[in-house]
Amino acid sequence: MKAERSLTNINHKIKEIYSFILENDHGMQVVLSNYGGLIQKISVPDSSGIPTDVVLGFDDLKSYLSEEYLKSYPYFGVIIGRYANRILNSAFRLGDKNVKVSKNDGENQLHGGLEGFDKKVWDVFELGTEPNPHLVLSYLSKDGEEGFPGNLEVKISFTLTNDQELIVEISAITDQSTAVNMTHHGYFNLNGDARSIEDHIIKIPAKHILAQDENYVPNGKLIPVLHTAHDFTSEKAVNQDWNPEEGYDQAFVLDKKEGVMSLSASAYSKKTGIKMEVFSNQPVVQFYTSKHLNVENGKKGQSYKPFSGFCFETQVHPNAINIPSFPNTILNPGEVYDNTTTFKFSKA
Repeated sequence: MKAERSLTNINHKIKEIYSFILENDHGMQVVLSNYGGLIQKISVPDSSGIPTDVVLGFDDLKSYLSEEYLKSYPYFGVIIGRYANRILNSAFRLGDKNVKVSKNDGENQLHGGLEGFDKKVWDVFELGTEPNPHLVLSYLSKDGEEGFPGNLEVKISFTLTNDQELIVEISAITDQSTAVNMTHHGYFNLNGDARSIEDHIIKIPAKHILAQDENYVPNGKLIPVLHTAHDFTSEKAVNQDWNPEEGYDQAFVLDKKEGVMSLSASAYSKKTGIKMEVFSNQPVVQFYTSKHLNVENGKKGQSYKPFSGFCFETQVHPNAINIPSFPNTILNPGEVYDNTTTFKFSKA
């Protein structure tokens, strides 16, 4: 087992950016950074024992800060906060107050605003190997940041187990009532390259998706998936029923009790024999097949195009802060926010 930190000689807003390597005893390696809580690499043995990196991104950390990348910014591998996905009209009501937050997606806010948690340099709280290789990062989001009220103290814990699991635990406390809904935004390709993920076998235990407007903002209605292209309750290839020009970018409401840790989604590559199962205590998984992806000079010089990767973003319903019938996303003083997601890998 290993948990190591290395200097990168990269500074961002006067703070040092580090790289971290976690390794278990069975050939799984995870490379992380305190910039954005980034998961830069997840390498797991394929069915032949060959180490295979299953996440999209860059070989060097500097590329994550490059002007070229930030122009078409797809949020590769970062932690999203304070609020994942979209908030309609960049506003919500909190008690007797109307809260206006920053706009970065037309009239709406997307993934925390102009400079969300994905662009922050987090503090290193803990790094160690007992009982498992782990890294804990912390960040203080000050009152008023991106328009959100309250000082929010956030921690992310990354733990690598010998069961080929990467456990990502996001927790937070606040000194004022505020809106919180975080997630991890990794792009996966279990083929280990940049070719289309249309052949991946997907399962999502969800009988409903959220209806959304033309800007992908949920409106409060649920749509049954039965007899539609969005039915992944049984395993099927991504391209079996899809619209090849659109792919998927949809919030799936999981068939589970809120707060219970259970299977949220799975994916399998026939090419590598790698299977990934995602377990979460969140009620929704956003399944995104990267329609808008356009990044040059990725890992090994690869170009990432639409459908080069997919995301399983575990969270509470997008725009829930504006829809009373959706689960609560208000965090009050004395409460603890908890989003725990486990990515488990195996050879199917």
